[in-house]
Amino acid sequence: MNAPLHREMPGAPALDAAAALDQIGRQWDDDIVRRLSDYIAVPAKSPGFDPDWAAHGFIDHVVRDAADWVLAQKVPGLTLEVVRIDGRTPVIFFEIAGTKAHATQTVVMYGHLDKQPEFTGWRADLGPWTPKYEDGKLYGRGGADDGYAVYAAIAAVQALKSQNVPHPRIVGLIETSEESGSPDLLPYIDALRPRLGDVGLVVCLDSGAGNYDQLWLTTSLRGMTGGTLKVEVLTEGVHSGDASGLVPSSFRIMRQVLDRLEDSATGRLLPASFHCEIPAERVAQARQTAAILGHDLFKRYPWVHYDCNGESRSVLPMTGDPVDALLARTWRPTLSVIGAEGFPAPRDAGNVLRPYTAFKLSLRLPPPVDAVQAAQEMKRLLEDNAPYQARVTFDPNEGAATGWNAPASAPWFAQALDAASQAHFGAPCGYIGQGGTIPLMNQLSKGFPTSQMMVCGVLGPKSNAHGPNEFLHVPYAKKLTAAVAEVIARMP
Repeated sequence: MNAPLHREMPGAPALDAAAALDQIGRQWDDDIVRRLSDYIAVPAKSPGFDPDWAAHGFIDHVVRDAADWVLAQKVPGLTLEVVRIDGRTPVIFFEIAGTKAHATQTVVMYGHLDKQPEFTGWRADLGPWTPKYEDGKLYGRGGADDGYAVYAAIAAVQALKSQNVPHPRIVGLIETSEESGSPDLLPYIDALRPRLGDVGLVVCLDSGAGNYDQLWLTTSLRGMTGGTLKVEVLTEGVHSGDASGLVPSSFRIMRQVLDRLEDSATGRLLPASFHCEIPAERVAQARQTAAILGHDLFKRYPWVHYDCNGESRSVLPMTGDPVDALLARTWRPTLSVIGAEGFPAPRDAGNVLRPYTAFKLSLRLPPPVDAVQAAQEMKRLLEDNAPYQARVTFDPNEGAATGWNAPASAPWFAQALDAASQAHFGAPCGYIGQGGTIPLMNQLSKGFPTSQMMVCGVLGPKSNAHGPNEFLHVPYAKKLTAAVAEVIARMP
């Protein structure tokens, strides 16, 4: 990788990129990695996965630790409040007074502290709540998604402060329900809106990276909805020899019902309302990104490899074309079964016709498709006219979230991104859509349609957020933190 470069734009504030990266790197090594290790050790699962979160106290624990750390940094002009609305998860709100003359707009820095559940398949020496730092990677649940964000945000500001680089007013919004679809966030946005000010830049550190070799800006996010689909045929299990052939299989009915949503041969979602026309600009960016990543795009996933009659084989992707793959994971709807109920473990399965089958469904939607309407369409399609008059019910999730498509980049923002990437990575900024969902982005875009959105993150190849062996790539996180400082410094 090339050595860091620093390229000044005409009239840009003088931030010494090398000094900023050195300071940030030392802070990560001396403090932030340890703080994140403590954070990983706390099972602060999102309320959708821990309904008793308030009683367990884990979310309050990580909020308190993060808030105490921010205050301990003694950043000049910083005030902080843990905001609470009855019955909802808490939010950290901090404010740093601006130092740039005549600057009227605000920078909002966003992150979250709630986590996905444990999942299975962790390496023998790793675990979701047992942090381990190895070869520049900090393993454990939540470090990369998204516990690091509040620490990186403050470290970026400290780099500006240490060089006396003027900056606009900065506000931090750190929530704790994002992994459940951010059901608690909108009430806080409404309550805090007068204190947000005129938002000119949003820095969201909850996204991904195409590689670890350059800064990556997220250009779009898919929406998400889903729920639990249940097919019931009996009130209790019965002998399969006695009943099969007469009593319809709940699993077979489940397959028939799902065929209304998805072509099982291709994976294509059938309802036209779930699709949209992909903007020409996003297609062009996908081609540019495919030229950078090539077939490395497919290597980021842990494919199953196996031997078949002496021939080595690997599972194949749904498409082998990198451009098509990028669009498929960002601008096309997909259905996933992420949980099941009504099945005994194989070792416990007797010759019994099961009374019901239940699947937890996750539907990812193209950015402009309304998630609430999609959930209603799912319910209608799945429940109407059930085969054999079986009892088929679909219970939609709370917190359906419509996706987001980034606004056009202002000239200063595009130049700042490229300068930051060149300064700290020696390569231009890359542009990539992401298949995940950040509910806040759609909400902020509606409220502040002219603001610039620096949506980025550390979730690069094999970082495996939500899955086993999730890790935070610390060398990349250091450079990303410095890049954030660079962009803020160049904001008009």
